[in-house]
Amino acid sequence: MNPSPESKPAAPADSQPEFIRLNQVTKRWPNGSVVLNGLDLSVERGEFISLIGPSGCGKSTLLRLLSGLSPLTSGSIRLDGMTPDNAREIMSFIFQDATLLPWRTVQGNVELGLELEGRLTRDQRRERATKLIELVGLSAVAGHYPRQLSGGMRMRVSIARALAIRPRILLMDEPFGALDEMTRDFLNEEVLRLRDNDQFTTFFVTHSVAEAVFLSTRILVLRANPGEIAREIPVSFSIPRTPALRSAPEFLSKVGEVSAALRAVKTAV
Repeated sequence: MNPSPESKPAAPADSQPEFIRLNQVTKRWPNGSVVLNGLDLSVERGEFISLIGPSGCGKSTLLRLLSGLSPLTSGSIRLDGMTPDNAREIMSFIFQDATLLPWRTVQGNVELGLELEGRLTRDQRRERATKLIELVGLSAVAGHYPRQLSGGMRMRVSIARALAIRPRILLMDEPFGALDEMTRDFLNEEVLRLRDNDQFTTFFVTHSVAEAVFLSTRILVLRANPGEIAREIPVSFSIPRTPALRSAPEFLSKVGEVSAALRAVKTAV
């Protein structure tokens, strides 16, 4: 008899010390509206946190606060003991669009962050970028320009570029939303494979419940007006996660649980 997909937890609750801490995080727009209200959250190193909720609940705003791109109104954020402004060197941000430089090849785009850091020699940058391009399955098009790539391929370049600097924290703002389902599923599997290599801690925004369940160790369901954490749902499926998990009864049950929580917060809006 095969073991249940939930038989081996991915990350026991007490296995890691606190890595990220949000304390009463609040964000208010200049017009006085509150987009995030008093968020408290503790995240362990290596967790994969998905954020889901209705439009306007503050999912993308939270990523911008974590990255230091937007200031807090009140409260505090600590990332491995640092403020967001001081932690930028340990994090990467993948946006909804691949945001590649059109005049640089795949190789050149992946090397970009390493060039800006200035810590490696040209040969070292090329070696690291080449390995990542191979990991995301794009070695055959390393010399191509973004205009020559499909949407899924461009997003894989964006992922490789983000991971080239070996971030401890990866922020992903619905990067697969515009892709077809087959490409999206493939990239979900790629992200988990790459995470197994580097063990970065991830915050991931998505509108897809199934995607959140497949990727996450924990899902935060946010309500809107103001944005608050309505539910924290652990996802303890074993690692590695294979495509077969998507059809397992335990997976479908978890999708149902998260969907019900999402419907509850949407009904309350």
